[in-house]
Amino acid sequence: MSRVAVVYWSGTGNTEEMAKAIFEGAKEAGSEASLFNCTDFYASMIEDYDILAFGCSSMGEEVLEEEEFEPMFASCESALKGKKIALFGSYGWGDGQWMRDWDDRCKGLGAEQVHEYLILNEYPDAAGLAACRRLGMTLV
Repeated sequence: MSRVAVVYWSGTGNTEEMAKAIFEGAKEAGSEASLFNCTDFYASMIEDYDILAFGCSSMGEEVLEEEEFEPMFASCESALKGKKIALFGSYGWGDGQWMRDWDDRCKGLGAEQVHEYLILNEYPDAAGLAACRRLGMTLV
């Protein structure tokens, strides 16, 4: 059984809903999944999981949230080489540049992305939540 960590930051609740659906999908598929707000996840925990799904909404000029998520993620970077990951998040403006930049950053770290990143505009509708559950299921 694979161990999956779903780690997220959410300002309005949109990315949190995505995280919950990914977590549910991973559990449904038979994984031992854990759901963490980024303030409760530490780099030292990475070795406890087979796969990590990181989620953050777009902020400012299409960047990761800078006060809580970015410092947590930066602290994890050195442990991501060869680690299986997936990225997700929501946005309300722009065209997803923050996710493309984050995706490139993770590839540069040598992380193994097990699924194409998933971004949703605003609050996830039924189709968006279903896509999140499918993402969770592919993590197992």
